[in-house]
Parts: sequence; C-alpha cells; structure tokens
Amino acid sequence: MHNTLDFPDLLRLIDERSTAFRAAVAAAPSLDVQVPTCPEWTLFDLVRHLGEGRRAWAATIAAGPDATVKSAPRGDPGAPRERAAMLAWLAASTQELLDALRAAGPDRGCWTWWGKSQSPRTCGAVARHQVQEIAVHTYDAQLTIGAPQPLPDEVALDGVDEFLSTICTTTVAWPHEPAAVDYHATEGRSWRNWVSDDGARAARLPTAGTTPATAAGEDPDVADASARGTANELVLAFYGRIPLDSLKLDGNRHLFDQLVAWDPER
Repeated sequence: MHNTLDFPDLLRLIDERSTAFRAAVAAAPSLDVQVPTCPEWTLFDLVRHLGEGRRAWAATIAAGPDATVKSAPRGDPGAPRERAAMLAWLAASTQELLDALRAAGPDRGCWTWWGKSQSPRTCGAVARHQVQEIAVHTYDAQLTIGAPQPLPDEVALDGVDEFLSTICTTTVAWPHEPAAVDYHATEGRSWRNWVSDDGARAARLPTAGTTPATAAGEDPDVADASARGTANELVLAFYGRIPLDSLKLDGNRHLFDQLVAWDPER
C-alpha cells in the first residue's frame, strides 16, 4: 500500500490532531459527559485512554526493535481530574510519543500488534497509525461537545489506505467464498481488498476504474461489492463512528457484514 504522508508530515499531524483533541476537552462543560461514539466511556475516560495509550507507545518505541510485547508507560501518574493539570498531562503524553518517534526514526523496527498484516513493523508505521487513532478520538471528543469536524483531507485520504493495509490484511484464511471489495473515495482514489484462503490483501487502484496487478485466477475487472463516500466518511465508517449504510454500497452487501464480523485472530 502507498503511504501518502512522509515521516515529518506524520509527526506534524500527531501534534495537530492532539492539539485539536485538547481544545475539545478544554471546551467541554463537564468531563463526566458520555461519549456518543464510545458509549461505555465518559470524556474523562477518553482522555485517560488517549494519554495513557500515547505514553505506552512511547515506551514501546523506546524499548527498541527487539521488544516482543507492548511496553507499559514508566512512572506515569495517570490522568489528573483537574482540568488544567489534565490538559498539561495530555500535552506531555503527546510530547513523549513525538520525542520517542523522532529519536527512533521511521525505519527502525518496533513491536506492533499487526504482525500478520501488510503494514511493516516499523516506527514509521506506528506513527502512521497513531495519526489515525488520535484523529478518530479527536472526532469523538468534538462530537461529545456538539462540534464534530471532518478529519482533515490529508488525514482521511491516508487513513483509508492505512486502515485497509493494517486492519484489513492478514495471512489468516478467509472463512467464506473468495471475494474482492472496492472502496472509492469521492476525492478520486480507489482501493481493492481481496479475501481468500490465502488471507486478505489490499492495493490502491492506480486510477478510478482501473485495477492493480492481480493474483492468478482473480478477475481484474469486477468487484463483488463496493463502498463509496468521501475519505472522511470511509474512515469514520471503518471505525464504526458512522453507519456503514451512510456510504453508497453496491453489489453483495452481505460481504460487508462478513467483513465486520470477521476476527482473524480468534
């Protein structure tokens, strides 16, 4: 898959989306309000998740390429309840992550949970996924205060590609009939996801209406199902923030139910 953002861009976007997240938290009338897209969490729970998660990733990156498990953050006092202290703790969490990424560089190996996917197990791939996680949780926080904003275009377009390559590819066999599913962003980019006994793989289509190189026996022209929307809508649907039906779905819609239900690690 094609990463449309270079490493400095990824670091910039981690910082920018983290700043937007803190702005939403600062504007909230209460930290005890329920997050609509994470109904089991209050806004304080979301803050704690984001901050502790960035510190854990910083520790994992710092542990080096030979680490075999995700590291726990060291000496982390946890998220304070007082608003100003909480925002400072959040900013420090982001800084720990950025410092660890800059020190490691994009090409150094890193433990990741996506070992069977197409995404590399590198610090650059970690940075790329962090952009998406922080951006989606920023949307959650903005929605909680009644001011949701779409993901920035550069985040959303790379987010479709990143989700498909990291979340939707595996070497674990697909338990249903082989299929091909296309995803079309109205901004002019398209991707294909193949699922079969060999697992799942994805590729970006060079231009709308054309297809990448296919494996033997695959029809190069016809997808079994497709979904179309803006890149922002595709990413939010991928992460369950908006209904899949809010996209334009064509072909075998049952395939999407099978994809959502499939957990290759189970």
